[in-house]
Amino acid sequence: MGLKLKVDGKDIPLNEFVEKMLGGAVVGAVTSLKGIKEEWKKIEIDISK
Repeated sequence: MGLKLKVDGKDIPLNEFVEKMLGGAVVGAVTSLKGIKEEWKKIEIDISK
């Protein structure tokens, strides 16, 4: 699984632990939603405040 984090357009480097933790949390939440197929290819999240 690949995970990239950008804040205000700046790439934020992630170590393996953080990548697995964030990726696992997002994938677990999204795949539990009704209508999401097991064969998903890409998940995109855009958060603004």
